[in-house]
Amino acid sequence: MLIADRYELDDLPLGRGGMGAVYAADDTRLGRRVAVKFLQLPGGPDDELERRFIREARILARLEHAGAPTLYDFGTFEQRLYQVMQFIDGVTVADLIAEHGPVPVAWAAGITAQAAAVLAAAHALSIRHRDLKPTNLMLCPDGSVKVLDFGLAVLGDADVAHFTRHGQILGTPAYMAPEQIEQGVADPRSDLYALGCVLHEMLTGRQLFAGPTAYAVFDKHVREQPPPIQGIPSELNYLVQDLLEKKPENRPPDAPSLYERVRPFATDLPLLPGFLEPASTSSPERMYALIVGQALRPR
Repeated sequence: MLIADRYELDDLPLGRGGMGAVYAADDTRLGRRVAVKFLQLPGGPDDELERRFIREARILARLEHAGAPTLYDFGTFEQRLYQVMQFIDGVTVADLIAEHGPVPVAWAAGITAQAAAVLAAAHALSIRHRDLKPTNLMLCPDGSVKVLDFGLAVLGDADVAHFTRHGQILGTPAYMAPEQIEQGVADPRSDLYALGCVLHEMLTGRQLFAGPTAYAVFDKHVREQPPPIQGIPSELNYLVQDLLEKKPENRPPDAPSLYERVRPFATDLPLLPGFLEPASTSSPERMYALIVGQALRPR
């Protein structure tokens, strides 16, 4: 299928979610692989929603960070909104957990720290992800982490609250903060709660809260306190508990604060056979990052 006289989509989607489907595609104009995400909103787009989508997409296009795929293009096709993003090669954190079980503490911390760095850049532009989860975190062969699918970020609180009031869920129940569930609104600390759910899942190998229905999961997010995780450093346990506080004001104040607290645990990262390139493999990104990391190191 060709859209916008430019993007030739693969026959089968890379994945599907509550917000729509993602396809790999060829940009026939520039000769590169891209990812095309269709946004399927409840009731379909209208003129006002499309105007807001364009406004928010322009804000999202300003997010320039090595850990966030670049937004190349956006538009509508057959009454469906779509985004065209940089194509990322790697495995999702969900795949890593499914294959590995609990992730080594150093890697769980390293993945969380990289995601927090991306959130710091996004939040500085008043962009909230709203749907952080293991399938939206991609571990690349060089060890870098990409935060995928800012699809819900193009919606405003009024849009999300409208859909929530009408019983339509925008987001993934297992990773939604209590305020998203109860009021349909999110601030930057809602993303930190979701990242706390992901960190908990990496450390334990299982979802924080599960249930037979979305509403059973919602009830646990709102009412149930997660137990401490066994076998991890106590300070990391305190951080997980802080991230999962029910009230946003009781969580870490921002993504940079989370980064500083989790970074000390991301040391001596073990090998992850089958997931990463060996250290001996030449990587321009690793070469670049090594010098950047040393540039402002205290002496």
